[in-house]
This record gives sequence, C-alpha cells and structure tokens, in this order.
Amino acid sequence: MFWLLTLFAYLLGSLSFAIVLSQLSGMPDPRAGGSGNPGATNMLRLAGRRLAIGTLLGDLLKGLLPVTLAAWLGYDVQQQAWIGLAAVLGHLYPIYFRFQGGKGVATAAGVLLGLYAPAAALAAAAWLTVFRLTRTSSLAALIALPLCLPLLAWRQPGSLLPMSVLALLIVWRHRSNLQALLAGRERHF
Repeated sequence: MFWLLTLFAYLLGSLSFAIVLSQLSGMPDPRAGGSGNPGATNMLRLAGRRLAIGTLLGDLLKGLLPVTLAAWLGYDVQQQAWIGLAAVLGHLYPIYFRFQGGKGVATAAGVLLGLYAPAAALAAAAWLTVFRLTRTSSLAALIALPLCLPLLAWRQPGSLLPMSVLALLIVWRHRSNLQALLAGRERHF
C-alpha cells in the first residue's frame, strides 16, 4: 500500500494547476511567458491575483493531501515525508506535461503543513518577511524552507532525510534564480 500511495502522490503532484487554470481561463501556457515557471508567482505576473491564488491553493493541497492521507492510514512520519516528497517530485517533473514542472515551493509547503504545521508556519512567516523586504519570491523561497528544517527535525526526526532531499531539489530548481540573484538580475515585484 505504501508504494501505491507514493505513486498516487507523484501522479497528483504532476497536476500543474498553473497550466490547467490557464487552459480553463483561456490564458496562454505559463511556461511560455514571464519566468516560464508554472507556479503561483508567474501566474500572478501573467494572469492576475485570482489565478495565482488558485494555483497556490491547488499546489499546496497536492502536497498536503497525500501526507494527510498517509497519516490517516497509520504510516509513520518518515513514510509520510517520503510520500510528500513524491508529490513534490511530481510537481517538479510532471508526467502529464513532459516532465516540465515548477519549482515546488507551494507543494513543499503543503507537505510541511501535513507533517508539522508549526514548521510550515515558520516557513510561511520567513517567506513573507523576506518577500516584503526584498520583493523577490525566489530569495524568499530559498530562505524559508531551509530555515524550518531544524524545527521539523527536532519535532519529527524521521522526516529529516526526505525533507533535506526536498530542500536540495528546490535549491536545484532555483539555480537560475541564484545566478540571477548573484548577478543582480533577479525579477522583483
């Protein structure tokens, strides 16, 4: 059953709410404009607040739902974390969209929320603070997730390895943003 739930998490994670909502509303594919990323920040740039919020909530829920289901089925925290990682992998490399996915921040936030809500609250507060100070979404994401890992490791030690892998994947997906930040060319709001 663990492997079926892990597969379900990946397949659910592969649903790109940015792409689906763009298609449903007659907007162009978000991978073809703005930053080229199918995520909430690019949707805000391209399609406005309503579709950005829809994308954010959809991406958050596809991380939260598999973790919550795993907990309900009695899986331990480490198994829940691996299942959550599968959802994020689906977002990063979606089978339905030729493995061209987003950066995984909202889906990872959903996973954190399911594993340990205070860690998710810390990550959200860090993201909001950094974003308000810098107006740079990528920098906020790169600071928020690693900041909450010690709290998560302290309260849910079994989740440390899969959540560390998740953090590394998110940093990897933000590598072009890191280069732009270092060169002073990163997009601001």
